Amino acid sequence: MTEFSLELNEDHVQIQKWVHDFAENVMRPAAHEWDEREETPWPIIEEAAKIGLYSFDFVANAFGDPTGLMMVLVNEELSWGDAGIALAIFGSSLAVAGIFSNGTPEQHAEWIPQCFGTPDDIKLAAFGVSEPDAGSDVSSLKTRAVYDEAKDEWVLNGTKTWITNGGLANTHVIVASVEPGLGSRGHASFVIPEGTPGISQGQKFKKMGIRASHTAEVVLEDCRVPGRCLLGGKEKLDERLARAREGKRTSSQAAMATFEASRPAVGAQAVGIARAAYEYALDYAKERKQFKRAIIENQAIAFKLADMKVRTDAARLLCWRAAWMAAHRKKFEAGEGSQSKLFAGETAVWVTEQAIQILGGYGYIREYPVERWHRDAKIYTIFEGTSEIQRLVIARAISGLHIE
Repeated sequence: MTEFSLELNEDHVQIQKWVHDFAENVMRPAAHEWDEREETPWPIIEEAAKIGLYSFDFVANAFGDPTGLMMVLVNEELSWGDAGIALAIFGSSLAVAGIFSNGTPEQHAEWIPQCFGTPDDIKLAAFGVSEPDAGSDVSSLKTRAVYDEAKDEWVLNGTKTWITNGGLANTHVIVASVEPGLGSRGHASFVIPEGTPGISQGQKFKKMGIRASHTAEVVLEDCRVPGRCLLGGKEKLDERLARAREGKRTSSQAAMATFEASRPAVGAQAVGIARAAYEYALDYAKERKQFKRAIIENQAIAFKLADMKVRTDAARLLCWRAAWMAAHRKKFEAGEGSQSKLFAGETAVWVTEQAIQILGGYGYIREYPVERWHRDAKIYTIFEGTSEIQRLVIARAISGLHIE
């Protein structure tokens, strides 16, 4: 029997250090600038592509790690550097997760490399689910996909909102309703290739945090894609719809399959923010003197830092567990993926707030990074499932009931 261990293997340690060095030396010095500019940090993405961090090969190897931990380790280190820039670099991976979760092996091979391009020709990808009237309630999607059998094409119409890389991306993965009467069971995912007519960027949003990451509406107007752009293929879709019409159990919904695959990694991003704030506040508390002694010598500050450390480490372990379970195809019996994202997101908000409190007035001004980390942290209680939705998922899992 294999001995239980939480020790990272040699590959993990090497990649973790490699990504940390990039985060420390390239991302952190540029973080304030790109937060202020609220623009996609193309020079940083280009640097990531040059060293192979932003690439199909790297993401494929990370997703293929048999322990499941590589992607969460990488996400934590990047977000330790800066969450906004990290999302700009790895925002494409959500579209990759959508293709990987719902597509065929042939579609994986065709579309996933196009989400990244090459260092000389960088491409971006976007995953679109949310709509103006369908955020947490994905069953209410109004974006429609209608099959044109004569041409073997799907015609998409609708508006997606709050989309990372939306409109800016070369490749979009869009979740649309093919049979509205079935609710979320009537959804399917489609790849919209680069250059497809009928897809455009709508409003670009100015945000509270993660401001180096591009977020915008995606508008679909009679957007036609070939039949092969339906992820999973039409035969599989027809079988799933037939089962749903009969009231039988169907496989994972298009959007939910992607979120289930991504939640531990998203939680790890929040862990990275929390860790950054904790470390900064710890160093500050050791150096800052009031009443002739370092403020960490005061129990009020020391206990606060102790709690920050405990919560951050606990959040990391929840992410590791969920990632390991997903890699080993262990069923999430108690919403373990949602547990990781819920606890990590709320931990990041709490830890960054404590960091501001420890720094006092310095924590509230933009000259110091903790106020940016606090702004960045808040989104982790909202996107890819709000904290309320995560609790609903967990409650349903542990009760076995359909809780509204």
